[in-house]
Amino acid sequence: MDSTTALTAFAALSQEGRLEVFRLLVKAGPDGLAAGKIAEQVGRAPNTLSAQLNLLQQAGLIDSRREGRSIIYSACFDQISDLIVYLLEDCCAGEPCVASSVQAAADRALCCAPTTSTSS
Repeated sequence: MDSTTALTAFAALSQEGRLEVFRLLVKAGPDGLAAGKIAEQVGRAPNTLSAQLNLLQQAGLIDSRREGRSIIYSACFDQISDLIVYLLEDCCAGEPCVASSVQAAADRALCCAPTTSTSS
């Protein structure tokens, strides 16, 4: 990951509403949620939610797919992992201090295998 990609992801997450939507999709796991269900759970107007979802998708943090008449959004776990690694890859000049504790925390939180993202 390069700094431009990381900055785009952080910018997308730097607004409370988008962060709430993103965290909801992380909680939903790789199956994701339909746009209507997201709107229901976060209480956003459809146009506001659409703008938030588009920005998160442009940043590569979420993906969408069509299932019948619904659009399903899900977190891009590979991209999220890359962002975390980008933040810590030069930690402590390669010494196993902070990076090992972050890896241990990530291992505890791992609920599902990362999926390969494909934008629709």
